[in-house]
Formats: sequence, structure tokens, C-alpha cells
Amino acid sequence: MAISAGIWIGATFAEPKSNQNDLRAALYKLQEIMTYINRDYVDSVNTNELVEFGITKMLENLDPHSSYIPARDASLAQSQLDGEFDGIGVEFGIIRDTIYVVAPLTGGPSEALGIQSGDQIIKVDEKTVAGIGVTNRDVFDLLRGPKGSTVKVDIKRKNQKELISYDITRDKIPQYSINASYMVNDEVGYIKVTRFAATTYDEFKSSIEDLKSKGMKKLIVDLQSNPGGYMGAAINMADELLGQRALIVSQEGKVDQYNQKAFAYRPGIFEEGPVIVLINEGSASASEILSGAIQDNDRGLIVGRRSFGKGLVQLPIDLSDGAELRLTIARYYTPSGRSIQKPYGANHEDYEMDYIKRFEHGEFFSADSISFNDSLKYNTVKGRTVYGGGGIMPDYFVPLDTTMNSAYISRLFNSDSNREFVLDYANKNKDKFEDMTIEEYKDKFTVNDAMLMELVEVGKKNNVKFDQVDFNKSKDYLRILVKAHLARQLYDDSAFYMVVNDINEIYQQALKLFDQAEQIAMAKDLTDVDLQEEEE
Repeated sequence: MAISAGIWIGATFAEPKSNQNDLRAALYKLQEIMTYINRDYVDSVNTNELVEFGITKMLENLDPHSSYIPARDASLAQSQLDGEFDGIGVEFGIIRDTIYVVAPLTGGPSEALGIQSGDQIIKVDEKTVAGIGVTNRDVFDLLRGPKGSTVKVDIKRKNQKELISYDITRDKIPQYSINASYMVNDEVGYIKVTRFAATTYDEFKSSIEDLKSKGMKKLIVDLQSNPGGYMGAAINMADELLGQRALIVSQEGKVDQYNQKAFAYRPGIFEEGPVIVLINEGSASASEILSGAIQDNDRGLIVGRRSFGKGLVQLPIDLSDGAELRLTIARYYTPSGRSIQKPYGANHEDYEMDYIKRFEHGEFFSADSISFNDSLKYNTVKGRTVYGGGGIMPDYFVPLDTTMNSAYISRLFNSDSNREFVLDYANKNKDKFEDMTIEEYKDKFTVNDAMLMELVEVGKKNNVKFDQVDFNKSKDYLRILVKAHLARQLYDDSAFYMVVNDINEIYQQALKLFDQAEQIAMAKDLTDVDLQEEEE
């Protein structure tokens, strides 16, 4: 059966054995109260909204990850994991209250009709959508729809006075969860996984096969800031890296049917050769399943910072009105028996603020700030000590580098000024890049001072006040960020990561650690091995 990251797929719901009289009494009380409110309350109320509010608050009293998704949001939430959706096929942004086409998606209906990067969507089905405070959710509602349905879109294009009208027939649009796959050098392959969706395993397998055909002998799997998704995808991906019968993950719940263990059972396509997995504080759920399986089976090296700490499994339950309940039905455990779930209590705000607490405590900057409870000590297959109690602690800790960033750069990017500048620059300089390969771009193209000052001017238009001190501090950092985002606009996501990884401290450190990764994979016994952090 397939399990999903918080979501367990393929089960027939079995009602737990409980005191049915108490349940009936509780339901009767709720119905009684709602009847009085509907009939006698002094003001008119929307009883459906009131019930939905009550459901949300009720689930918050259980755990941080049980949730209720209203019918109006359920299909959109599901599409994030399905690997495809029905729509017109554009990546969009909202800049100065106007919908901009960042890029038409390859193979989609918008690309086929000739819609271009930088086009502004002014009307949808004769309704003006510019300058009215449109939101991302509004754009989804307007442009997504059943395959085969048609939507009329009026577009403003630079250097053309009149709006251009397109009748776009919606189609299936694939969403990719492997955002980058490339060879770092002659031996090292790199795969960036941004979420675990329905298609992620197939994408992962294809990426490995492609990289192996190019000579890959060492692999980096980047799970930084990957929030999770389908557990089944993580299990299948681990199976491609682990030997047969290696335990990948187990889960335990109150109901027996939710108790399972997943083992590697197929010959994997990369069971030999050193593996390094990159994680950070944003790596959660299915990301922790995969990294925990690699770590506990001593298959490779985990590099980065302690992961988020989500070890609860949710079952998706479709409700009669189209809404969805995601109910926690089990906890999952890594092969050594660790629960990765970080502690939580009744105050979920504290749980959500854990990131800030870690930052203030100094955990992002020093591994010594993290203390482990000896009662949560476990051993890997080859005898290394690992700890449960909240997230995956990497084998090699890499501190967060904040020296290059600044508040001004953050404001600049949060205002979408960078996106606006990149779109405009790419459109104005198409001829310059037409015959330039990504390798040539990475090695030879430089974001010069004139480009940075143009970006500063765009920022001023978006009410981002210029800060000379922050600008000087972060100038080199800003060059890389602009170059990376321009690479994505000109080429693809792989190009973005090829450039931006030059300032990714976890990635850069990982490239130096393949000897240690190989040592872990090849050793028969690691009880006396101490992995040393290299001095800079």
C-alpha cells in the first residue's frame, strides 16, 4: 500500500473501537447547540462557516498536522501533489497589481499559441483583472479549469498598443518536483527535489539514469527546504539507493491496519557509489523519511542542519461536500526506531515558532547548541549513534551563513523587483543569449554594476528605499542571485541551481565530503569511526 507524507493512501477507513454512547452524546450536544444558534441567536449567522471554524479549532486541539481543507480549496491543495493540473500552462507573477507571464510552460497551450514571457494579463473572459488587487488564489480560480474548457485572455505586450486576445483551451499541465538534475563535474551528479508528489519517483529514476549515462559515480540529493509530500515517493526513491531487504521506514497507529513496515525489495539503479543528502531546517516529513533511511542504513552522508521534525502520518478523507479531512492516524519511525516528530503541546503557535527559537538559540550556527536526550539514543546498522526526538541531525553540520545577505536585499526580492527586472532584461537582450549555452553563461556571463543599478531603480519604483551600506555589503551576493534568476528565465531550473549553488554553503561543503560518504557506505563496522568536520 502507498503511504503519503502525512497522508496514507490506499486504506479503507476503519472506525476505532470506542465508546459509541459517548460519541452519540457528543454529536447530539453539538447538533443541539447549532440548532439553538441557528434559531435563537440575536444576529443572522452563516452556520456552515461556523461549523467549519469549529472543525478547524477542534483539529487544532489534536496535533499540529491534522487539518481540514474546505471544498473550495481541496482541489487546489490536491493538485500540488498530483504532479499535474488542468490550466492554460503559464508560470505567473503579480507585479504592481498586474499578472505577468514569467514563462509559458513547455508543451502547454499558452506556449503553442505564442504567449510570451513578460506579457501582462489584463482581462480574463472580458473581466478586467489588472489594478483590482488580484491575488494568487484569484489567478488560480480564473485560469485553471477542466481540460478542454476555454478561457479568453487579453494580453498587453510591450511595443504593441492594442491588447492581444487569445482563446486558450485548457489542458493537462505537468508539474515537476525534480527542479534540477545536472553533472557537477565528470563524476558527481546533482538532483534537487522540491517536493514528493505523484510523479517524483519516476522523475528521480529518470534523472539518475540520465546522470549515470553521463558518467555519474557519486550522487548529491538536495532536500533542502523540501516540505515533504507523498511518503510512497520517498520509499520508492530510497529503494533505488538501498540494498534489498533494507528497512526504509515503519509506522505505528492505534488501529492495526495502519501499522506497516516498508523494505527495499527491488534491485536499485544506484545501490553502489557514495551518496550525500543535503537537508536543513525546512526539510520535513518525506524528506526526513528518505534522509533517515540513508542515515540509519549507513548508505551515505547527511550534510546540513537539523531537519524540521515531522513524524506524523495523515490519512486524507474525502467529505461529502467536497472538503477534505487530513487526520493523523500514525507515527512513522526511521529504520533504527527513531521517531523524528519534534515535541508539541496544546499551544501550536509555539510549535510553529520553533524555527525562530532555533535561530535565537544559535542552533543554525553551531552544532554544540543542540543537546540530545540519552534516552533517545539509537544505533545505525553499522553501529553509529543517532538520536530521535525531533528531526534528523546531519552527520556533518554546516552553519548558516548570513554574512552576505542584508535587509535591503530581502526587501528588494520580497517586492518582486528582481522578477520584474529579470523579465525585462531577458526580453530586451534575447539576441545576446540566443546561441549561448548554459555552460558558457555560467562561466562567462557577469552581472555588471550597471545591471545592479537598474535593479535598484526598479526597486525604488516598488517603494524599496535604497540602502547604500547594505548594498555594498551584499553586492557580490546580489550578483549571483540576479544571475541565477536570469539563468532560470533564459534556460530552466537546472540552470538556476547551477548558478545559485555557488553561494549554497551546504552544497559547497558536500562537494568536499565524498571520501567520508564512501567510508560510511563501504565500512563493515562504524562503531569506532568519528566523522571529522574539515577545517576551513
